[in-house]
Amino acid sequence: MKLTAWAMERDGERGRDVHLLVTVEAEEDAPRAPVAVNLVLDRSASMRGAPLAAAVEAAQLLVERAGPRDYLGLLPFDGVPEQLVPLRIMESDARAALSDGLSSLRAGEGTALHEAVESGAAAVRRLFVPGARPKLLVLTDGEPSVGPRSLADFRTLGNKVAESGMTLHALGLGRHYLPEILEALTGPSGTGFTHVDDPEGLPVAAAALVAELFGEVGTDARLYVRPTGFTELQCRHRYTARVEGDSLSAGLGSLSHAFPRRALFAGRLESAEWSLAVTTTWTENGDTRRVTVPVQRVLPDSPEGRFIRAVGVELDLVAAESAAWKALMRRNPIAAGQALAQAEEALRELVKLAVEAVPAKRHVDRLADLKLAVERRAQGDLPALLVRRARAADARTGLSVIQSVMPVRKVEKN
Repeated sequence: MKLTAWAMERDGERGRDVHLLVTVEAEEDAPRAPVAVNLVLDRSASMRGAPLAAAVEAAQLLVERAGPRDYLGLLPFDGVPEQLVPLRIMESDARAALSDGLSSLRAGEGTALHEAVESGAAAVRRLFVPGARPKLLVLTDGEPSVGPRSLADFRTLGNKVAESGMTLHALGLGRHYLPEILEALTGPSGTGFTHVDDPEGLPVAAAALVAELFGEVGTDARLYVRPTGFTELQCRHRYTARVEGDSLSAGLGSLSHAFPRRALFAGRLESAEWSLAVTTTWTENGDTRRVTVPVQRVLPDSPEGRFIRAVGVELDLVAAESAAWKALMRRNPIAAGQALAQAEEALRELVKLAVEAVPAKRHVDRLADLKLAVERRAQGDLPALLVRRARAADARTGLSVIQSVMPVRKVEKN
C-alpha cells in the first residue's frame, strides 16, 4: 500500500486549526482478491424497453470482466425477487448461463427493492469461498412499491448487509429512484451510489463500477488518529468514526486499484506543541496488516497544502449543493440561494487552487443547473434528474469515492 499523511496548520474561525489528510492507495501490481458478486437487477415496468436493454448490456460487461476465480449470480426483481442464476465460479458454462439469463429478462410489475436486497444478500451469505469478497450490485430506476418502503427500513438493511461483511454497490437510473434509499443502503458499506441520467449512460457508469469491483486489494481498512495538544478532532469525510481509547478511528471499507481512499480530519489546537500519530490496518490475503504512517507537516501554500485545502473545499461544495436542492424541495428559495452562494464560493476557491487531482470542472455543469433552478424559484416540478445527480455526487464525495471526470449528457432545461 502507498500510505501518506500530511498535516497542515493554519488560522481557523476559532483559533489555530490543523487539517490532516491521510491517503491509502493500493500498489498497481498488488494482486486483487476474487469476488462473489450477486447482481440485483430491477426489471419493473418502468425498465421496459431501452432501460432494461441498457442494463443487460452493462451487466454483460460484468460477465466479460470476471476472472476465473470470481463468482457471479443474477437476481432480477419486479414485485417478486428471483435468484434466476445462482452464484457460480466463472467457468465457461457458468458464463454462458449468466449471459443467457441476462438476455432472457423481461419487464414485470412492481418494485420489491427491500426484499430483493435481502434475498440477494442471503444468497451471497450461503456461499463461502475462502478469500473471496462478498458483494451486492444493485441497479434500480424506481422507488419501492412492494414491501417495506420507509427510509428507516432501508437504513437498517444497509447496516445489516455491512455488518455481515458484505459490500453493497448501487446504480440509480433516471429520475424516479429515491436517492435517500440508495444512500441508506450503501453508506454503511463505504461505497456511496452512482447516478445515471439515462440508459445511454449505463455502460460508462457500469465500467467504472466494474473497475471498482474487480480492483479490490484490501478490505476492512481502518485509520486510527491519536492527537496530542488538541481540544477536538473530527473526521470530515462521512466514514463511520468512533472513539477508541485515546484515538479517533474511521472505517474506510475496501481498498481498490480503482481509486485511493482519502480521509480528511480537522482539529482545533489547544497548545502550540502538537502531534498526530496515525496508524492504519487492513486485511489482505486473509492477513491483518498494521502500519504506522509517518505524518509530514506541510505549509498551506505548498503543493501538499493546496491539495489538503482542495479536498476540504470540495467537501464544502457538494454539501452546500445538496443543502440547496433540499431547500428547494421544501419551497424555501431564500435558504436555497444562500446555500448556492456557498457552493459557488467553494467552486471559485477550487478554480483558484487549481489542483489537478481535485478538478473544479466536474462540478461546473451541476452548479449551473442548480443556479437556474434557484433563479426560477422552483416553479412547477423540480428537475428530479438533477437532484439525484447532486445527491449521488454528495454521497460519493463524502466517502472519497472520486472517479475521473466523465462527459455529462446535457439535459434540456424546462
